[in-house]
Formats: sequence, structure tokens, C-alpha cells
Amino acid sequence: MDILFVAGFASISTDVEAGKAFYRDALGLPLETVNGDYLAIDGYEGTKHLGVWPLADAAQSCFGTPEWPSEIPVPQATIEFEVADVEAAAAELVSAGHTLLHDTRTEPWGQVIARLLGPEGLLVGLCHTPWNHETSD
Repeated sequence: MDILFVAGFASISTDVEAGKAFYRDALGLPLETVNGDYLAIDGYEGTKHLGVWPLADAAQSCFGTPEWPSEIPVPQATIEFEVADVEAAAAELVSAGHTLLHDTRTEPWGQVIARLLGPEGLLVGLCHTPWNHETSD
């Protein structure tokens, strides 16, 4: 098998209005109605990282412990959005009434990130990943 790129990603929502309010309105993604309640955008710039992240590692990154807190729904996936200013993006979401799992911080690998749960339980990161901005000479 020769996989060429990530062809698509969509959160699966049981509450379409909450998904629309979060992803299109709060995050400002240029999503349009495609069919019925399905929102999408084609040609949006692609994925710079794809992985299988152990829950214990996600818990360590979010909460500083390998145990995911029992009072917070366990996410099935994570998506990270590269933003120009992580602090400003996080503050914008907080001022709109969203709760961060953790404030903006720099991970040991150098990525600056703030995380929260989307309405369907998707772990959402707002980040700046330095190596995605490096240019080769």
C-alpha cells in the first residue's frame, strides 16, 4: 500500500449545532454546508503530522500524570490547529466561554500548545510548531 496523504478528517458529532458553533464560529474554520448538516472545506492545507498517541501520553501532556481524569470524557482522537498566536487564540476561546484543559505552554519537544475538548470529545490543540515553519537553505 502506498498512502500518499491524509485525504480527509472530520469529527463525528451527535450535536451538529454545537459542532458548527465550535469549529466554524469559535475556531473560525472556513467550513461550508456541503449536504444537509454536513460542514466541510476541500483544499484546506494539509496534515504535517499523523500518529497514534497513547492515552497515557496524552494525559501526561494535558494533566502532568499518565492517568486520564475520570471526570473528563476520554478522547478518541486529537487534532491540532497551527495558529499565529497561541496565547491570543486560547484567550479568544476562553472569553467565548470554552474551558481549556491546560493553558498555553511549551512541551518538552518545543511545541507551544493549549488544549481543550471539542463538543464531541475530540482533543483539540491550538499550537505553534517551530519545525513546521523552518525553511531549508
